[in-house]
Amino acid sequence: MKIQVLSLFPEMFDGVFGSSILKKAQESGRAQLEVINFRDYSESKHKQVDDYPYGGGAGMVLKPEPLFAAVEALKLETQKPPRILLMCPQGERFSQKKAEELAGEEALMIICGHYEGYDERIREHLVTDEISIGDFVLTGGELAAMTVVDSVVRLLPDVLGKQASHEQDSFSTGLLEHPHYTRPAEFKGMKVPDVLLSGNHANIEQWRRRESLKRTFERRPDLLETAELSKEDKEYIESLKKN
Repeated sequence: MKIQVLSLFPEMFDGVFGSSILKKAQESGRAQLEVINFRDYSESKHKQVDDYPYGGGAGMVLKPEPLFAAVEALKLETQKPPRILLMCPQGERFSQKKAEELAGEEALMIICGHYEGYDERIREHLVTDEISIGDFVLTGGELAAMTVVDSVVRLLPDVLGKQASHEQDSFSTGLLEHPHYTRPAEFKGMKVPDVLLSGNHANIEQWRRRESLKRTFERRPDLLETAELSKEDKEYIESLKKN
């Protein structure tokens, strides 16, 4: 997968894209990550990318010319037209389902905004998706873009050590993930649940499923409305409601 990020601060991505899973994904050839400073595509003398809003008001607005020029030039480098994501607080709330959808694409382009906002023509005529990572305000779209890239790249084939690693993550199943334990079996009087030491895989899987349901019920009950639940799952949730 090829992912191109358009940003006014490309240096912000150095540490994130050069570390951990994202670094390994690039080294293995599973992902090609590139950060482009779209100021380079401004044709003004001083490389201006923003201007005052028509009608007055506070802040500056990103001009359409540099972003349109950047996207049109970069499109020539991809065999298939990329999905173009606009990071903005007005966009669709990013989710694991959206990450899985985007992971099926061959190419993504992500635009990071700054200042007060975008010229509306960018939103209406340039992008395919508007994405928000939550109901809060950031200085720019860079941190949000990093979040999206990390979430998508880890879903690509063979990026993680085991396919089950992301299939069992929180939200991948529609539920929060069950608790995890490792050695030692007892630490400062705190013991690992006996079932995990039993070697009985059927009982372990049942425990994990129920703990996942319990954690979701207690912390994110809204997820249960859309999760795929078996008859046994529903009966267990009903028992939790009675406690």
